[in-house]
This record gives sequence, structure tokens and C-alpha cells, in this order.
Amino acid sequence: MPNVSEGRDRAAIEAIAEAFAGAGARVLDIHADPDHQRAVYTLVGDPGRLAPALLAGAQRAVERIRLPQDPDPARLHPHVGAIDVVPIVYLDPASRGAACAEALVTADLIATDLDLPVLLYGPLAHGRTRHELRRGGPAELARRLAAHELTPDFGPPRAHPTAGATLLAARPPLIAFNLELAPSATAQTAREIAAAIRETGPEGLPGVRAIGLELPSRGHLAQVSTNVERPDAVSLRTLVEAVRRHAPVVAAELVGLAPRASLEDFPEDVPLRGFDPQRHILENALGF
Repeated sequence: MPNVSEGRDRAAIEAIAEAFAGAGARVLDIHADPDHQRAVYTLVGDPGRLAPALLAGAQRAVERIRLPQDPDPARLHPHVGAIDVVPIVYLDPASRGAACAEALVTADLIATDLDLPVLLYGPLAHGRTRHELRRGGPAELARRLAAHELTPDFGPPRAHPTAGATLLAARPPLIAFNLELAPSATAQTAREIAAAIRETGPEGLPGVRAIGLELPSRGHLAQVSTNVERPDAVSLRTLVEAVRRHAPVVAAELVGLAPRASLEDFPEDVPLRGFDPQRHILENALGF
């Protein structure tokens, strides 16, 4: 599920998808968000063929996306690179070894062919998190690399001048899920809700990461944007109800795909924007 730091330039987003597909990956879904300034691709590929496809898409992303030298206040999602994160997702424990091997091959290809520093996160990096690496954004990561406070796992010991760095992992599925609040809610309300429900907050939903923000393209609605890293422990219904204890929810959206079980008993009064069960339920999209 490679994530790139571009959600507005449709031609660039499509060109990157074509590069993934042209090199042998099957593109199941593209979720582009102009407010987050981010596109998330869901790809399927066989071991040994997925890494070259990811390299092809990463190369196109480096060609088409240039990170601004100064912080961009309109770019809402945390990021450190043009091809920002590349998680290789395995669906069952038996596939973990193959996913880890594919992740390491992908990291080496991106670093070697694109001269891009690659930093591992998750189990491949003894539990290091994306949040630790993204703290302060591209400029801070570049400073930490230059000061030798961080050393890339692959590639040059400095940030790429226009593409930053890439974070890479092998992991089980997570669910990226956004909740729009009623117009009466503010961005501050969304931030307070995110702080309450995330795993480290007072309401502590296990495996939930959350941020609160405002969506200029949707009339400045407030949004709670989450990653559910333990969908076995927290259903999307549970997440909706946790947010609704603080503010009304008017709509929700999946970013990519979700396992069927996570959507069981989903509240009927919360519209899922753009949701297509055949495309967005994992088992349906993969044919099992």
C-alpha cells in the first residue's frame, strides 16, 4: 500500500498508478485526498514481482513530486517523502516471511536505483514507528540524517533534495478510516477527540492512531483521521461510537480496503463516502 505525497495533481496520480501496473502489479484501489495532499494505492503482486513494480511507481513519484523547501501549511498529512511510506502487507502469519523478504528487496531497489534513503519501521526496525521518523516533517528528518542522529537502513546518509526519504515496513492489514464531524464541530474539537480515542489517550482504543484536522475542500468540515492497527480488537462500529460520544458524525470514508469482519454492524445512519463492497471489502476484491 504505497502512499505518495500528492493528492491534487490527477495526471501525476494516474501516471504513478500506470507505472505500478506496467511493471506487473494489479492496482485494486487509488484513494487521492486533496486536503491530506496524499494518494494511497492498494496493489497486489506475487513475491518476486511486487518489488520491481514498487520501484517503478516510486521512480515515477520521484519524477513527478517535488517536496517544497518550506513547510506547506496546506499539506495536512504527516510525511517525509515523495514516496512517503511503502508497507508490504501480509494477510496471514504464513505469508509474513515472504512479505519481509519482499520489503527488504524493495528497500534495496529504491535506495540503490533512486538514490533515496530508506528507513524501516515496525517489526523490521525493532518496533520503531512512523511517528518517530516523521516528527518535524521532511526538514527535521533531513537535519537528523545530516547530524547522524538517524542512519538510513538503505541508501545514502542524507535526504534526497526533492523527494526526501521513504519509510518501509512489512505488516499485517490495518484500516485507514476517516470520520467527518457535524458542521458545528471545529478542528480543535477533532483534535481533542483524536487525543481522547487514540491508544495512548484516556479512552485508549487499542491500536488506534488518530489526528484531528480541518478539510478546506469540504467547506472546512472537521475530520478525525485514524489508522486502526488492530482491526481484530476494534471494529469500525466501535470507532464510530467512540467518536460520537463527543460529537455528531455526518459521514465516513475508507482509505483503501478493509476486512469484511471490521464492517459488521456498521451504523446504517453513517454514510460511507464512495464505498463499493466489491472494491473495498478485502475478501471481495481478492476473490476469497
